[in-house]
Amino acid sequence: MMKIFRTAIHGQPAGPRRPMLAVIIAGFALSIALPYFGLLNKYVIFVLISVGINVILTISLNLVNGFMGEFSVGHAGFMAVGAYGAAVTSVNVIPRWMGAAAFPTAILAGGLAAALVSLFVAIPSFKTRGDYLAIVTLAFAMIVKSALENMDVLGGPRGFMGMQQFTTLPWVFFWMVLSLWAIRNFVYSAYGRGVLSIREDETASELSGVDTRKVKVLTFALSSFFAGVAGGLYAHLLQFINPSMFDVIKSTEMLIMVYLGGVGSIAGSILGASIYTILMEVLRPMGVWRMVLMPAVLILLMIFRPRGIMGLRELRWFVYKAIPHSGAAAKGQNIGNT
Repeated sequence: MMKIFRTAIHGQPAGPRRPMLAVIIAGFALSIALPYFGLLNKYVIFVLISVGINVILTISLNLVNGFMGEFSVGHAGFMAVGAYGAAVTSVNVIPRWMGAAAFPTAILAGGLAAALVSLFVAIPSFKTRGDYLAIVTLAFAMIVKSALENMDVLGGPRGFMGMQQFTTLPWVFFWMVLSLWAIRNFVYSAYGRGVLSIREDETASELSGVDTRKVKVLTFALSSFFAGVAGGLYAHLLQFINPSMFDVIKSTEMLIMVYLGGVGSIAGSILGASIYTILMEVLRPMGVWRMVLMPAVLILLMIFRPRGIMGLRELRWFVYKAIPHSGAAAKGQNIGNT
C-alpha cells in the first residue's frame, strides 16, 4: 500500500515546472486573498470550494474509469467512508483544543479509511474481468448507505454533526493541487504505464509481464483514497453529513463530471468538474428539472462525443517532456511485480 503512495508522490522527473509552479503559487495566494479581503461573497466562495472538492472526486474516479479503462459506479460509497472517517476522527478522536492544526490528520484518516475499505472491494472484484466491477461497486455504495443508516453510534439516518468548519478555500486548493500532482506522477510512473496498458489490452499487458491484478488493486486504492479526502473536506464544509448525501445520485454526478470533461485526461477532470458544478448553480432556479437537463447533456455527449470534451487529450502542463529509458520505467516486464 505504501509503495503505491510513494510512487504517486515521487513519480518520474517532470517536464516544464516553472510556469506550473507560478500558477500554483498565484492560485494559492488568490485563495487566501479572496475570502480574507472579502473580494467575493460567501456564496461564490462556497461554489469555488465545491468546484475544488468535485475536481478531487472527478480526477480520482477518472483514474479508474478513464486511465485504467474499468467502470466503477459506486464512488460515492468511498466518499461516504472518507466523510464519516474524517468526521469521527475530528469529533471523537482528536482533542477539541487542537482545532485547525489537527484538520489535516482528520482528512488523511478519512482518505486512509476509504483506501483500506476499497481493498475489500477490489481484491475479489479484480479476480474477474468485464463489467463485474460496476455491479460490485454499485452494490458496495448501497451497502455503505444502508449500514450508515443503521449505525446509531454515527447518528443513523439522522446524520452526524459536530465538525468545525475547517474546510476553507486555501485548504481545498491545497488538497486539489496535491491530488492532481499525485495522480499525474502516478500515471507517468512505472505503475501508471501498467495502468494504461490494461486500458488498451489487458491480455497483451499480462503477456508483457504486467501483474494486472496487483496494478488494478493499487490503482483502485489510490483512487479511493482521494475520494475519501474529498469526503472529509465535504463533511467539514457542511458540518453535517447523513447517508442520503452519498446515494446513487451522487455517484451519477461524478460519472457525469468524468465523461463531460473527458476520460483519461487530468485537464478534462478539472474542466468537467468546473462546468458541471457551476452549471448546476446557474440552473438552480429550475429546481428538480436541472437534474433532468444535465443527464440529458451527458446522453448527447455519449452520442456525439463519447470520450468527452478532452477525452484522451491533455494540456501541455500535465504532460511530461520525456520518460527516461532506464530504471523501472524501462523495465516494462517488471511493472506491478516490484
